[in-house]
Amino acid sequence: MRRSWQRAVVMLFSIVVVLNDSGTESILIAEKPQMHATTDWHIEPSFKFDVLCFLNTLTADPYYLNYYQDEYDRFKPTLTSSVKIALINLKRRIKDENRGIISAFLCLYFSATGDETLNDMLRTLDNGEDMQKNLKQTPYYSEDGWRLFESIREDLTIVFRFLKDVGFESYWQEHIFPRIKEKIVLVEKELPMYNVIAEDEKYLGFPLPSNKITVYMLYYSQPHGIKITGTRFLTDIAWPFVIVLRNAVHEMMHPPYDLANDEELKETLDLLKEDEFLMNKVLNHNPSFGYNSFEGFIEEDCVQAIEQIVNEKLGIAREARRRWKESDNGMHVFAVALYSVMKEENYNKNGEQFRDFLIRMIRGGKLVSGEIRRRNDLFYSESSVH
Repeated sequence: MRRSWQRAVVMLFSIVVVLNDSGTESILIAEKPQMHATTDWHIEPSFKFDVLCFLNTLTADPYYLNYYQDEYDRFKPTLTSSVKIALINLKRRIKDENRGIISAFLCLYFSATGDETLNDMLRTLDNGEDMQKNLKQTPYYSEDGWRLFESIREDLTIVFRFLKDVGFESYWQEHIFPRIKEKIVLVEKELPMYNVIAEDEKYLGFPLPSNKITVYMLYYSQPHGIKITGTRFLTDIAWPFVIVLRNAVHEMMHPPYDLANDEELKETLDLLKEDEFLMNKVLNHNPSFGYNSFEGFIEEDCVQAIEQIVNEKLGIAREARRRWKESDNGMHVFAVALYSVMKEENYNKNGEQFRDFLIRMIRGGKLVSGEIRRRNDLFYSESSVH
């Protein structure tokens, strides 16, 4: 029998067999978590996460200078040779060698701490046992990821000490925080109108860890929306309200299944690697967009497909064809194919768990090799548009 935290929560109760002191068996009935009926919204600033996102820009990566050239120019003259080398190392190790996103990787890891200041983060770099222990309690921990974090600790220490020396914390408080606070006032009035947790749970088929969504409003996170541990995510003051809301719908659904503990799902998703059209997008898209592993690409596209349906129900969706044609150079072809299947099948009319639906559609031939391209062509065809 497959052991999965998602499938288990579908049942209201589970039967647990235990041995008494005498060796005889007793049966205990344990109540399982229930779906949530409401969403509890919290929105706040975070210096810690803004610092980590700012590192994208400090590396002088042209992808981020498109958004923060002025900010980079402000601090560029203060960069010492040792700091420049440390920033080069960060970009090389996280982005160039491991095809990751600096801000996403570091925000995820530091979200497993209670750090708030540069001094806090420096202490964590000096002793990361608590961070590692907390990460191991989430779906996001891996030994490879931890080794990568260990390899950049010295570089991060150099950069954080530099930011302390140039007074970045005071700069953020004086120039950045007021803008964030102003945006929060505008956004927090409308969020309670939307019951995102209940809708996400309905279409995922299992309850999320909490009905509380914490939104961290940042200044340096463009162009990414970033999921961190728990029911929390990062967004940017540049986005209008509807994008913040779409981000909430989207980020709460990561991960939409428990791939690490699900051999049947792993074997099923591996069948998708036979599709040349899909794998061309997986292997050859711009790495700055993220989703640079097969598993990460498929997870993202699964979430995008479900999110589109939820957003349509909430009345906040972008038109689907325009969305996927323009997003990330049109790379999300699996999202398009999956979305078309979900609409065709009237997904979740019977409360099916998403993991089970995905396996059924792949094994049943709806998403076999060749079907992904065919469904994309149909999706964008003139007859389909009309």
